[in-house]
Amino acid sequence: MGTVAAQGLSKSFGKVQALDGVTLDVPDGSFFVVLGPSGAGKTTTLRAIAGLEKLDAGSVHLDGRDATGDAPADRDLAMVFQNYALYPRHTAYENIASPLRARRRPPSEIAEAVDRISGLLHIERLLQRRPAQLSGGEMQRVALARALVRSPRAFLMDEPLTNLDLKLRVEMRTELTRIHRSLGATFVYVTNDQVEALSMADQVAVLKEGKVQQVGTPAEVYERPANQWVAGFVGSPPISLLACRAEGDRLIGADGWSLPRPGWTTAEDGRPLLLGLRSEDLSVEQRGNASLPGELYGIEPLGDRTVVDVRVGTEILKVKARPTISGTPGERLLVTVDLDRAHLFDASTGQSLSAATR
Repeated sequence: MGTVAAQGLSKSFGKVQALDGVTLDVPDGSFFVVLGPSGAGKTTTLRAIAGLEKLDAGSVHLDGRDATGDAPADRDLAMVFQNYALYPRHTAYENIASPLRARRRPPSEIAEAVDRISGLLHIERLLQRRPAQLSGGEMQRVALARALVRSPRAFLMDEPLTNLDLKLRVEMRTELTRIHRSLGATFVYVTNDQVEALSMADQVAVLKEGKVQQVGTPAEVYERPANQWVAGFVGSPPISLLACRAEGDRLIGADGWSLPRPGWTTAEDGRPLLLGLRSEDLSVEQRGNASLPGELYGIEPLGDRTVVDVRVGTEILKVKARPTISGTPGERLLVTVDLDRAHLFDASTGQSLSAATR
């Protein structure tokens, strides 16, 4: 088994509340991603689970047993750090073997384990090199191999791909998901990169300022964000938000626009709202029953697609379009809205008024 449960974790550093009641439930064998911006409490959460951070309150249960008071070495967790933390004078082989040597495993067992895991990560040719002779991607693979060489209860990974260039990050995302499937182990993975989270995770926990904002599958977090902040943090381009209110069968914008009121909303008339619109749910090339008048603000070619910036009142909407679209800034146009996929948030609290109705 490899279940990890964090219950009500709280930790402050002076006047800074790093964790504020963080609760996570990581199932056995899952790829669980903790996502959030810098300073959200992601690394502190991981260190608390590992026993490297003393908590002010809360508990950590491993395989159903309270491990809050256990020393890090007694928790049977393997950690992969952002900066690799390799021994500079040791070869890759010696770095990978070090956890097994620390446990006084027989040399034959160590050799077999290193051979197995280096084959899994395709690093056999690197085993006799020292860290100074390795590229960033190669060092990351060696660091991963050192964690994977034994069979711990779970693997904790603290932004392991941050220091790699974009091409290597894409490659390593694929490698990590392949390794996870091969091992069937529990991964708890910390990142500030939503692409990593959405592409690799079984479940995502979104953190902000030490508090869990939402836990769900990548699809749930993207398609049914719990609040305005999650909707804005997850998704690229960012979600567009328009101030409005419900009046009868219409949504009335603060800038004077009007749209049919979606049938799924129960917001009372006059309540201040924010209408959230993702770029793929908008079009300047198709016509529909719901549209917003605007003017072309700019065009962003992105290779396989183009993002069109449209000014609607005082706000800029991001609209995905075909790569060959063209236009002149200031040109008047209509933005067609797929209201069945729109989001509504309470303007005061930021809480979603649409997630529960989808």
